[in-house]
Amino acid sequence: MGRWFWVKVVGNFLNLSTVAGLVVGVIGRARFSRGPRGLVFANGYKVKFPMAGAFTIGNVVLSKHEQAYFDDEALVRHEERHSWQYFCLIGLPLWPLYVVGVVISWVLTGDPASRNPFERLANLKDGGYVERPIQSFGQTLAQTFSVLRSRPKEP
Repeated sequence: MGRWFWVKVVGNFLNLSTVAGLVVGVIGRARFSRGPRGLVFANGYKVKFPMAGAFTIGNVVLSKHEQAYFDDEALVRHEERHSWQYFCLIGLPLWPLYVVGVVISWVLTGDPASRNPFERLANLKDGGYVERPIQSFGQTLAQTFSVLRSRPKEP
């Protein structure tokens, strides 16, 4: 691991984002293991929020899946880029900015990732996302309500 990776590891620990990721992993009853390039994998995360298959907080990559999920090098690179975003934004200020990116992307495309600058900078394709075209807001609303109506009701 090069010097810059250590700068990121130490920086994300000091800005408390990695500490927050470890706390979230403990709350979600995840199993921790060391990943490449200063990352910590937290597999088997059991909390239903967020709905993503994997998400990063500091240098901690949390996943509802098992370790084999991170055999995908492109996905690991994508999540590592998010860890650099935490470093560059001095930690947890990333969260409200990320939410703004989700809202903007949803309004423009009906998809939370396609136009989210954080996902785009982490490389959409590496994260398993498909780039959706910009559409009218009316189409976005219709699409959203269609999805909500089609969900099965819980007993």
